[in-house]
Amino acid sequence: MKVHSKLQDCREKIWSHQFASETEVVNSLLSDIRLEENSRNRIKNDAIHIAREVRKNPPSGLMSPFLVEYGLTSEEGIALMCLAEALLRVPDVDTVDTLISDKLAPADWGRHLGNSSSSLVNASTWALMLTGKILKSDKTDDVANVMRQVVKRLGEPVVRLAVAKAIKLIADQYILGSDIESAELRGQEFVEQGYRYSYDMLGESALTWSDARRYKDAYASAIKFLADHCHSDDVRDNPGISVKLSAIHPRYQATHRTLNLDELVDSTLELATLAMQSNMGFNIDAEESDKLDLSLDIIEHVLRKPQFENWEGFGVVVQAYGQRALPVIEWLHTLARKLDRKLMLRLVKGAYWDTEIKRAQVLGLSTYPVFTRKSSTDLSYLACAQRLFELNDHIYPQFATHNIHTIRSVLELASDSSDFEFQRLHGMGEEVHQFAKTTFGYRCRIYAPVGAHEDLLAYLVRRILENGANSSFVNQLMDRRVPVSHIVSDPIEQTKSLNHQIRNPSIPQPSGIYSESRQNSNGLDLESDPDWLQLKNAMDEYSNREWTAITTDVVKVSKRQLETRFNPVYPDRPVGRVLHSNPAVIAQVISDAYRASNTWQNKSAEERSTILLRIAKEYEANHVELIALMVRETGKSIPDAVSEVREAVDFCRYYANEATRLATLPQNNKPRGVILCISPWNFPLAIFTGQITGALAAGNSVIAKPAEQSPLIASRAIDLMYQAGVPKEACVAVYGTGETVGPHLVSDPRIAGVNFTGSSEVAQIIHRTMAENGNPLGKLVAETGGLNAMIIDSTALPEQAVRDIIVSAFQSAGQRCSALRMLYVQEDMKTRICDMLFGAMDTLVVGDPWNIETDVGPVIDVEAKQNIDAYINRMEAKGLLRHQAPVPDGLGGHFVSPSVFEVSGIEELEGEIFGPVLHFSSYRAHELPAVIQSINRYRYGLTFGLHSRIDQRVQQMTESVNAGNIYVNRNQIGAIVGCQPFGGRGLSGTGPKAGGPNYVPNLCEFRDSSAEVFSDSNYQRGDVRKELSKLSRAQQAQTELTDRTAIFNVAAEVHPKLKSTLNSAIEFLKSPIDLDAPTGESNRLYFQAKGVFVCIGSSVHVLQALLSGNAVLAVGVNSRLTDALIRAKMPLIASKLVPDAASLASCESLAGVTFERLDRNLAVTLRQELARSDGPIVQFITDVWTPWSFIAEKTLCIDTTAAGGNAQLLIEAEA
Repeated sequence: MKVHSKLQDCREKIWSHQFASETEVVNSLLSDIRLEENSRNRIKNDAIHIAREVRKNPPSGLMSPFLVEYGLTSEEGIALMCLAEALLRVPDVDTVDTLISDKLAPADWGRHLGNSSSSLVNASTWALMLTGKILKSDKTDDVANVMRQVVKRLGEPVVRLAVAKAIKLIADQYILGSDIESAELRGQEFVEQGYRYSYDMLGESALTWSDARRYKDAYASAIKFLADHCHSDDVRDNPGISVKLSAIHPRYQATHRTLNLDELVDSTLELATLAMQSNMGFNIDAEESDKLDLSLDIIEHVLRKPQFENWEGFGVVVQAYGQRALPVIEWLHTLARKLDRKLMLRLVKGAYWDTEIKRAQVLGLSTYPVFTRKSSTDLSYLACAQRLFELNDHIYPQFATHNIHTIRSVLELASDSSDFEFQRLHGMGEEVHQFAKTTFGYRCRIYAPVGAHEDLLAYLVRRILENGANSSFVNQLMDRRVPVSHIVSDPIEQTKSLNHQIRNPSIPQPSGIYSESRQNSNGLDLESDPDWLQLKNAMDEYSNREWTAITTDVVKVSKRQLETRFNPVYPDRPVGRVLHSNPAVIAQVISDAYRASNTWQNKSAEERSTILLRIAKEYEANHVELIALMVRETGKSIPDAVSEVREAVDFCRYYANEATRLATLPQNNKPRGVILCISPWNFPLAIFTGQITGALAAGNSVIAKPAEQSPLIASRAIDLMYQAGVPKEACVAVYGTGETVGPHLVSDPRIAGVNFTGSSEVAQIIHRTMAENGNPLGKLVAETGGLNAMIIDSTALPEQAVRDIIVSAFQSAGQRCSALRMLYVQEDMKTRICDMLFGAMDTLVVGDPWNIETDVGPVIDVEAKQNIDAYINRMEAKGLLRHQAPVPDGLGGHFVSPSVFEVSGIEELEGEIFGPVLHFSSYRAHELPAVIQSINRYRYGLTFGLHSRIDQRVQQMTESVNAGNIYVNRNQIGAIVGCQPFGGRGLSGTGPKAGGPNYVPNLCEFRDSSAEVFSDSNYQRGDVRKELSKLSRAQQAQTELTDRTAIFNVAAEVHPKLKSTLNSAIEFLKSPIDLDAPTGESNRLYFQAKGVFVCIGSSVHVLQALLSGNAVLAVGVNSRLTDALIRAKMPLIASKLVPDAASLASCESLAGVTFERLDRNLAVTLRQELARSDGPIVQFITDVWTPWSFIAEKTLCIDTTAAGGNAQLLIEAEA
């Protein structure tokens, strides 16, 4: 009982160390290590001697000199890494040629020629340099260029074969054999020298059940084959096998523990039993930190089996870079002692450091689970090594390292013990270990990957990243430019020299990754037992609670007036009740908000900002209730609900900064008045909050109309806003259906603007209602849906692509406006992608989102379910259904089976199906431009995804795809406030983007009296269809941005007082803008032209439109200016006629109509005519200063780690 209690104590210590203070953990390690100064001096001197001896005999292999010459600090090194990651898996020669050209042509290989002492590297440099020159394009037509093109055509097969051969040579440095038989045979040379092997069967983590079976069978076959080579009674002298648990189960996640624990235990037990019967070593490999808790549970369950009583071959890997490393060792020893087992324990530095840093930043964790300095990891390794020698009664230590100083330190710590071994990776550290083994005579085992080239890609790039980084010991050892004394640094001395600045200052805490002092929202690690159990227990308090939503100040209410809201999972279980607002209440609310608008706008920007920051605090303080309420009211999964609270908090903080930024803008601005915020049920807290806080930040008062399906979460959010200090009269929520409440709100002329998120159809209704019955000059900001596409070319990593497809299409039951609807897969990849996708769908858990293991919850209500089911039935009747994920029997809620249909293309879609429905089509490589044209033709433009390793293709897609948010090599949902401003174009929205720099200014009126230059004209209407058609063609033909300098010079000469305004506009329009991002991600905001603008009366509008790259019909504008601009060949036509209704309707490229000092009756007429259009909403612009109204914003988000790791972070990390 006492030992069992200690085992639990050890587990709790592991939990407490996960996010402990790095400074405290490192200082504790420093005090634990018992290496006196004389010992450390001896270690360093010996290490220097060994390093010098190793340098005398350069390695015979290709990789070490390659990595020295082409390190990750060079463009060429990055190009080689990207080629190594992708080339060998690309099935079609056209794409192979494109990939090679993309990576080799831009690089400067000539500067590396002759730099290396290796003839192999110099020969390769010659080949790469010549290949790069051949592949570079040259637009001249001289004879030399013609010859170059001939060589290029004739040389493509040669180039292709040469580069593929070079990449295979690189791969062969790290892979022992394509199968266990060839690997064992190739390893005999080292076996005869006294080395032993531990074999690793390569492959990505299993995505499907068939993957898991295949990997498990590969492990079992390898163990059976190696059994014939286990000749010793001492397990230490026999070969071993290393097993990744993620390879033998497709859902190796702590959140799925209740579903996968027994299966993982059974599979591990089966393999371990096979290994035991042959008396070989069997190691459980360490993986990412979020899998640690589950792995320890599996290890304990397996080790408790009585058949392992006298076997000493069961092994576990521990990663020293984790703050939990030492407590994990203590737990393993306590378990081994309790069960009277002897374990093998392989100590490694750690293989996923950059992944752990990024994950903590993305999730908003309190700190990092790993050390932020390499010296701290080295220190941890020594502390762990010291402890392993103390615990060797039940542990056989295995020290995996290539670092000479670490090797010599371990030998010092070992004292007289010989019961341990060192380990190295195949293809790495050979010279170091050979010299040290000969000198000190210790055991050494080689960790050897086994598998086909296509299976080794992720492993290969990880090794290149590790060794190509400047701080890599292997890299520095072979680089004679680095002094030997530098590469054998003592981590104890390094740590002491930091003067208590233990944390790496170049790596901000997850809470501090954003600029302008904006704090990242707090997140939860649901894969961590403590975080999940704490949340689960706290949520239980709200499992049966009921909430009420009533508009403020409505006092007398009877139960008969309240409508009950039910859980979409259990339609008979109430979540709460809502009082729908009647016309009298709505009228009173509008009047109160109108009167309160002056009170709120008179608060200073700092006061408004402070209140918004308080809302963020209130949300975080009440996050458990908000999560529980969203799960019960709208059927959100727990991870989705956690993310949504974070998004709402991010909106508050981002717009709080924007409130203060408004005061710094050079243009005069003021709030518009009362803003109506109409939000959807699919993001009942985040979008609801973002719309409101954006309007409040600009100084407007707000009337919020949440979706009828989610009034309870809206009501709770409003309460928290009041607690944070928002005056009740400045922000009021009204409840009811869109059909009954909406018209009363939208048609009131006191509504100065509408923030709307929902369907394109409802946006058009709102637009028309405002124009016909409400405030025809009011501002409408609409974010609507889309037919969002993703393209996967043959350079994509299939496993990565399929994970992103699953998330993009089926997370949130497909109920996101950003969700993937149309997937295009290059024909060469179709079979593999589809098999993998369908298999991954079979692992999805459809069920009650209150359970953490649920992946796909219900759709929102019975009407949604009926509509989606009807669509699925129609498509199935056409024979287009290819796969459906299983839905358990007995689910009584609004569940829909995730479904995939094969279609000819996006043209076959009926429209946006708001649920877990995905369509796919295949294309040939040469058809890619036609695919883009098809996507653009539909005039939706919200999100677009691309999986490709070809940079040039990424650039082309970014420029040509008409989508507001483009995601590369990642999923296409989950935009982060301030990082990926969100919103579409065309039928997908008006802009500006939510969570971006133009959203709050757009909710203000801007008047710049110094820039107002008008003509006095009596406007008449007429037919200008020819002029608009000509402008449309001119604008579409533009391939480069308009020369802004020319526009400035022309305008400044005609109207000198416009200089300041023009300078401000030019400064504003600079793009791209680099946005905040976690490490390993690139976010950029681009500004593009919108189309054709009709500018009536204002020179400033004309100039802003032209500066943004648009074409302009200038009506009644100063002729001196228009004549000068026309002479400068700007896309502009001067007219004395205001377009008539037929002209406006004829121009598909019409993006907006602007006016100033226009007769109100004519203005209202124009707005009404524009609102009657069935196409994208055409903007009606009245503000003088409004450059954001003339641009289409495009956000580009690239996962820069997709090729296998975060090279930039490793480069910048301190040695």
